[in-house]
Amino acid sequence: MYSSFSPTNPTTPTDRSLDQELRLYTTNKDREKYDNMADLYGILVATEYLERAYIRDAISAQEYTPACLKLIAQYKTALNLVSDVVPDINAFIKGYKLSCPAATKRLLEVGVPATVEHASVEGSSGAKHVAETVQVFITLMDSLKLNYVAVDQIHPQLSDLIQSLNKVSTLPGDYVGKVKIRDWLITLNKMKASDEITQDQVRQLLFDLESALTEFHRSLSK
Repeated sequence: MYSSFSPTNPTTPTDRSLDQELRLYTTNKDREKYDNMADLYGILVATEYLERAYIRDAISAQEYTPACLKLIAQYKTALNLVSDVVPDINAFIKGYKLSCPAATKRLLEVGVPATVEHASVEGSSGAKHVAETVQVFITLMDSLKLNYVAVDQIHPQLSDLIQSLNKVSTLPGDYVGKVKIRDWLITLNKMKASDEITQDQVRQLLFDLESALTEFHRSLSK
């Protein structure tokens, strides 16, 4: 940090010692604010490096997935802590001149690792994975019918559903179910964890899930 200088004579130091630290904060509350903002900045940078490392095959999918899930969780927590001083995350990124397009997509838009968004390993058509996928479908639809409509109740189940579908290798490439589920994940990721989807959204999500499950069964019988 730099010491203060006289406004009338920039070359003349004030009474403060030249090696005295100039603090950004004067209270514990201010200090916590800056620490939280620094954490958010670090998470964005770390996610950008992780995404680029995965794209360049510098780390395996097995290493990437848990690290990415951890950063996504940390990002959501950090964002909640700075919501009063960072109302617009895009403005925060621009203001601090961060170049993090991969992190922006992963954290702000999609909200799940690339290995969840896209099948990264060869799946299986075995009965076990098919049964697990059907169960996740049913559990999620039952949750919606029981009025579990908060983002932090729905998002994890949608993520589980995408992961289950990725394990079934016999699904055709044009299976629209995964596209619809991914779109819902993106929609929910832009909302707060405590937000609830509307009744119209619940109805549409149920319709999309039922259609996806029907098409899932149809694809297995081909």
